[in-house]
Amino acid sequence: MENKTVYLNGHYLPLSDAKISVLDRGFLFGDGIYEVIPAYNGRLFRLHEHLLRLKNSLSHIRLANPHSAGQWAEILQPLLTQDPEQYIYLQITRGVAPKRDHAFPEHTQPTVFAMCSPITPFAGRNAGIKAVTLDDNRWGLCNIKAITLLANILLRQSAVDQGAAEAILHKDGYVTEGAASNVFAVIDGILTTPPNGADILPGITRDVILELASANHIPTRETVISLEALQMASEIWLASSTREIIPVVQLDAQLVADGKPGPVWKKIHQLFQAFKQNQT
Repeated sequence: MENKTVYLNGHYLPLSDAKISVLDRGFLFGDGIYEVIPAYNGRLFRLHEHLLRLKNSLSHIRLANPHSAGQWAEILQPLLTQDPEQYIYLQITRGVAPKRDHAFPEHTQPTVFAMCSPITPFAGRNAGIKAVTLDDNRWGLCNIKAITLLANILLRQSAVDQGAAEAILHKDGYVTEGAASNVFAVIDGILTTPPNGADILPGITRDVILELASANHIPTRETVISLEALQMASEIWLASSTREIIPVVQLDAQLVADGKPGPVWKKIHQLFQAFKQNQT
């Protein structure tokens, strides 16, 4: 692991040699953003969309994008290995400041770090997982892919402590997203997902699912999902870049429908597997 090559501030070097200052604002404040970009057969998946989300996250935290889209591609491509399925983790912080102060420092250079890791197939992808519902107690800007993930970590761990793989979050009686995933539900035969907004991260896999459903005549709807409607759904899924599309077969100790992955999930899963092998 420590011999693999990573990128740090303009240099490719072994992971064991990659160091940052303890005064880096990412370390002191979590003052930064990140992006996770899958790659299949040596090709970065939906790179344009991931870089657009990166740009939007940087804009929200008032940090200039250090590179153009073309430069990002040139930086990230050499990190890819021979693994058929892998992902790039990219993190940008506001950089090193001369002192610890909440206000933005002047004239700092952002810290840019990227590394590549293999995607390990998620064990619950085909059989389905257990999930629990929890109050969404995170901050109000969840559309920013910020490195400040402590609330998400605590929510995911709470789910794990209850024998579940993920927490599905809700606020004021309505579903937002998972602790590290977007949520879909088949309700009255319609594939439904909460709309983009400050309460959820605009997922790239989420968008692909909606595109595939539309192209294959599967009715979709982007609208609020009440907790009661989720509990009555015939199918529930979770979507993310590295776990892809995971069926939930048990929610809060109650089976979802017959407790098996549903037919709409099976169709979309097949479509997604074919799609990802033919796209960049």
